[in-house]
Amino acid sequence: MSDNRNMILAIVLSAIVLLGWSFISDRYFPTASEPSTKIVEGKQVPIPQPGEDPAADAPAAIRDRAVVLAETPRVAIESPRLRGSINLRGARVDDLVLTDYRQSLAEDSPFIRLLSPSGTSQAYFASFGWTGEGMTLPGPDTVWTASSTRLAPGNPVTLSWDNGQGQRFDIRLSVDDGYMFTADQRVSNSGTGAVAARPYALISRAEESEDPDSWTMHVGPIGVFNDAANYDWSYEDIAEEGDQRFSSTGGWLGFSDKYWLTALVPPQPADISAAFRRGANGGFQANYTVEPTIIAPGQAATHQSRLFAGAKEVELLAHYEDDLGIAKFDKAIDWGWFEWFMKPIFALLNWLFHALGNFGLAIICLTLIVRLLLFPIAQKQFKSMAAMRIVQPKMKAIQERWKDDKPRMQQEMLKLYQEEKVNPMAGCLPILLQIPIFYALYKVLMLAVEMRHEPFILWIKDLSAPDPMTPVNLFGYLDFTPPAFLALGILPILLGITMWLQFKLNPQPMDPVQKQVFSIMPWVFMFIMAPFAAGLQLYWTVSNILTIAQQKWLYSRHPQMKEAAEAK
Repeated sequence: MSDNRNMILAIVLSAIVLLGWSFISDRYFPTASEPSTKIVEGKQVPIPQPGEDPAADAPAAIRDRAVVLAETPRVAIESPRLRGSINLRGARVDDLVLTDYRQSLAEDSPFIRLLSPSGTSQAYFASFGWTGEGMTLPGPDTVWTASSTRLAPGNPVTLSWDNGQGQRFDIRLSVDDGYMFTADQRVSNSGTGAVAARPYALISRAEESEDPDSWTMHVGPIGVFNDAANYDWSYEDIAEEGDQRFSSTGGWLGFSDKYWLTALVPPQPADISAAFRRGANGGFQANYTVEPTIIAPGQAATHQSRLFAGAKEVELLAHYEDDLGIAKFDKAIDWGWFEWFMKPIFALLNWLFHALGNFGLAIICLTLIVRLLLFPIAQKQFKSMAAMRIVQPKMKAIQERWKDDKPRMQQEMLKLYQEEKVNPMAGCLPILLQIPIFYALYKVLMLAVEMRHEPFILWIKDLSAPDPMTPVNLFGYLDFTPPAFLALGILPILLGITMWLQFKLNPQPMDPVQKQVFSIMPWVFMFIMAPFAAGLQLYWTVSNILTIAQQKWLYSRHPQMKEAAEAK
């Protein structure tokens, strides 16, 4: 009867853990990227993901993108990593796809579209211009004249417009072989009087990002002001609280998705006024301006700014930060408080990937390296745990003898530990040391675009997404998709089994409730880990296997420990 009661209590506690974790993870810890494949009748097929195309030609689109693009004169953008065009009406960079990244794993999947013109669904664009006094200024309907029909690395394009009153406006646009545009704005005054010009740059976004914003991953308005990164504002905050304004020397600002970034970079020594704003049409805008310049007749004023529009690749962001002097540009990736630890883990993992050519093998090698570094500590842990198994009968006797005198029981327990030279807390240290490594890998799998859509072997085609191969729907032969926490893939099942085998080698708790909880815990964690990235499941499973091997090796070296433990 008592055993049944303990089992029921353990099941109830496990259910509370499962339900509580589901709530916490949904709110604070997004588990993985959206699945990019699914299993249908035992075969893996890519999942179409039109939602990743912010301006898809679908019924939801306001207007067909091809029609909108054809309505205005344009300059083509052609670089090793970008394709698109510049709209000569309004001088907007509003048509851009990233040719290194596709929406899904399908070979014919469209490239990731980052920017799209006004008039289409989820319009998203950047623009450069001026405010000022004493002259007519170019506006959103101004049609500019281009010096070339093609913008490419080494082939800049100058957009020009004359207001007919003695002022000429030029925007010289150039692009590198990455994701950085440079805009040199120039106002020439050949009129009879002085004019005041104030350059600005803006990014306009019609809708919020489809990526979730969470405690561990910032998505939304982002910037560095006065050498400090700002992740404080969400789209909801801007919508509810109104414009948010900042004064800064240098820095940058824009909008961040999970993997992509669009950001304005003013001259780093310049004093700027920046803002995140809610547009009258319900969209969002990031913009900055500098102090106005008085331009005398016969004089000209220039201003240089930059636009980053692309993937948040770690090495590329660091390159722009170092070579262009952009303040804390690497903060575009929200590593969090433990950045000092996570970036080295990423650097090691990325180096292993380039050396081995497979991120799954890189994760396995990372696991081996971690286990080797922790080997001496783990040996002490296993010896202590083996000794704990031996002294458990004595501990049980003390508990029975002093069950009505808790203080005396504690004293006798401490005395026993000292006499037998065992430490009941020794098993905690390796676990505590692995927590930051595990969390760092979680963040890397969540945030690093370098991990996106990277395969391992067999059915694991995307290590940043959950394991798709689940027996719950008979490997796709049943036509239904189970909820994330029930979609037990092969890897989470292996994780549960290896954790159970590992627990079997550990000393069993003397408290019956604890014993039941520990017996169920591996299977609870199997469900908890099911929605997480396959790369994280792989790391934990391999770590469990190495732990089991190390425990077995210890018992082979010290057979008296196992014999004494079994004799009890």
